Amino acid sequence: MLNLQRVAMFVAVVEAGGFTAAAQSMRQTKAVISFNVRQLETELGVSLLVRSTRRVALTQAGEVFYQRALLLLKESDALVEEVQTHHGGYSGELRISTTPEYGQAKVIPALSAFGKLHPKLTIRHDSSSAPINLISEQFDLAIRLGKLADSSYRAALIERFEIVPVAAPEWLARNPISSLEALAEAEWVIHRRLPTPREWQVIGSDREARDLTITGPSRFMTDTAAALMAFVVQGCGVGLLPEWLVREAIERGELRHILPEYRFPSQGIYAVYPNTRHVPAKVRALIDFLQEWESNKPA
Repeated sequence: MLNLQRVAMFVAVVEAGGFTAAAQSMRQTKAVISFNVRQLETELGVSLLVRSTRRVALTQAGEVFYQRALLLLKESDALVEEVQTHHGGYSGELRISTTPEYGQAKVIPALSAFGKLHPKLTIRHDSSSAPINLISEQFDLAIRLGKLADSSYRAALIERFEIVPVAAPEWLARNPISSLEALAEAEWVIHRRLPTPREWQVIGSDREARDLTITGPSRFMTDTAAALMAFVVQGCGVGLLPEWLVREAIERGELRHILPEYRFPSQGIYAVYPNTRHVPAKVRALIDFLQEWESNKPA
């Protein structure tokens, strides 16, 4: 049977990059850490680490064991927290990652309310549009928008939202758009993190589906919705953006919704979390809270 303390020491060595740093992080001596990792290797019958004077590196077997060890420790923590929750409510740390725009507009108000309900819980929020590894980066939950790629994670739908093509009034005055053909040939600002940013299917007022292939030039490309919106407001072309993000800019007259008689595919907002045997109760509670939070908010 594996000794979880030794597994945790091995993980600490890998993440710290050496035995000395791992000993400091775990408040143990270097000799204790080294002994326990050697014992773990003996019990497994394989070498997990290649040791050098400056740094340690994972062997092939060590890489496989490291990934599984992270899951094992996360499941162990989840099991302990679930048992403790029945006695004192949610506690510990909850780590969540969101995109900057949706996090600021939607998730942070919900996290604030959730935190007030569970005062013993520490909430750590990170903003990033880049893909992350929930296991190796030790996140409990990530909020992701759009269509999800196949992965080993679980996902729960939080809500759906519309995406709309918009442009600045001054730009539209110079480049009027009155048809799908004109929209396809216009100059676009592209969100480069989308898998197929130039290929779309739209639904007209007659409920007929039509393919839209963007053939116009794209001199400006960016990797966040906020930056894309800023380019569009500056008159750099058409941008396809979440309706919840551009709603106020449209109301202020900074942007105009182009061809509102056509609808682009609605997008999902998902809570993504590791596919572990024991999902922490606080993670399940937060997902339920986010779903209820969004369903009860006024449109």
